[in-house]
Amino acid sequence: MIKLESSRCIRSLTKESGCNKCEVICPTNAIVVGSNPLPSIDFSACVACGACDGVCPNEALPLDNFSVVDFFFDFVKESNGGFISCKKNVPCIAALSVEYLISMAILKKRVILDIGHCKTCEIASTCYPQIVKNYEEAEYLLEAMQSDAEIKLHKVAYKPLENTKKDANRREFLQFVNLDTVIKTSREFEKEVKKATDELVAHTLEKSDISLLRQKRIPQKRKIFFTAIKRVKKPAVYHVVDATEVSFTSQKLLDKKSCTACQMCYRLCPTGALSSDIKNSKIDFDPFLCIKCNTCHDVCEVDAITLSPSYNIKEFFEPTVQNLISFKVLRCDECGMLFSTNSDDKLCNRCKIT
Repeated sequence: MIKLESSRCIRSLTKESGCNKCEVICPTNAIVVGSNPLPSIDFSACVACGACDGVCPNEALPLDNFSVVDFFFDFVKESNGGFISCKKNVPCIAALSVEYLISMAILKKRVILDIGHCKTCEIASTCYPQIVKNYEEAEYLLEAMQSDAEIKLHKVAYKPLENTKKDANRREFLQFVNLDTVIKTSREFEKEVKKATDELVAHTLEKSDISLLRQKRIPQKRKIFFTAIKRVKKPAVYHVVDATEVSFTSQKLLDKKSCTACQMCYRLCPTGALSSDIKNSKIDFDPFLCIKCNTCHDVCEVDAITLSPSYNIKEFFEPTVQNLISFKVLRCDECGMLFSTNSDDKLCNRCKIT
């Protein structure tokens, strides 16, 4: 089963969020983004393919019986082969994001994606196009990085060996019953009840989620990507690529005349890619921490912040923090509070509205 980590969902940050990638990719329409801020899930329809977490910019929809991080390290440690198949080691290749594909290719030098079962697969309608899209983007960026690593799509149609293990009978089951297994069995039972319930389960933010929202957390796939990149020889020339070809990070542009210094963009940025100082006298941007969730764009009422049409591969190898704008810090003539501005106003925004 998948589970929604509410504090990681981009939609939990603002009601203005337009993120619905999980809903679009779900092959069984088990995820619905409706009037509620957070997605609702029909667990009975979910097939646990993991594609939703693969496209989620902040890893908010992990599977409870498959960890992409654990798979990554097991895959990299394998002495032979770089073979990935839905019939061998992953629920679906669409569960692996572009960052994971690039990282595995860098460390293994060659990765083979088995798409031999996609033609007859019931969930291929959305998952297969995503697999191809991820593959093409990963190959494009590896070429731009001048890496000799490669990723290949092959119709291998891997078939596992038949499982000869016999089902345990009731007496054997009772022999293993203890307190730990009772708790585990109880949890499994609750999961089965969820799976059998043919209705959408709405999610809300709990108190623990709200406290986590305030933390700036970097997704595991970005940490792994950064670790893998450090093992790569820097290219002789840093290429500038089309930003539309990069799905997981971006570079920003900011219109200094339009910006109102409202602070919303960097306060809501989930990873800290947008930041300021203690005086709120500037907005800095770190492209390598950006997960392209578009939260900053969604909350900017004046559309002052926009995506750059290009992305410099140099940011993979030599990340630099860019200053987008600097503000004057003045004291409001009305309320006496300090506020940031790029004009000569004597009143803060709140007092002007009042």
